[in-house]
Amino acid sequence: MEYTVRAARITDIDRFVALSGDQIGGRGSGTALDAADMLRQLVYLPHASILVVERRREFAGGAVLAIRPSVRAGGYVGTIDLLAIAPDVDADEVTELLLTELLRSAANKGCSSIEARRPDDPIERARWEERGFIDRGPHMGCTLAPAGAGTRSR
Repeated sequence: MEYTVRAARITDIDRFVALSGDQIGGRGSGTALDAADMLRQLVYLPHASILVVERRREFAGGAVLAIRPSVRAGGYVGTIDLLAIAPDVDADEVTELLLTELLRSAANKGCSSIEARRPDDPIERARWEERGFIDRGPHMGCTLAPAGAGTRSR
């Protein structure tokens, strides 16, 4: 089956929240913004990327990348805040597509590294390690070469 990765639209958010289930907070917690409202705002912000994967117009997965400055990292750090995969799809392929696009997006936004919460499932953790992520305590991380870093002339 062929999957398509694209930037999320505001109309994708409710499906993404439903797919994410217990991975996200904010629902009914009395916070100013619930998860869906926060994601709707992130769709339009330049320091975040929300990606979705579809197969035949059916939602197969999605991910959220947030960018923050870091003095310790020497630039910007991308954080994969959420990655959700539908239960009836090829998890390896959808994870691969999302991670590849997230790494590209983070590099294009000038990130020097990218991090994510370490998956509990060893199979899922192995998928991330295949993409260059290494164990860094409670997180996994990957060093990036920002887009254009190797092409600058001095």
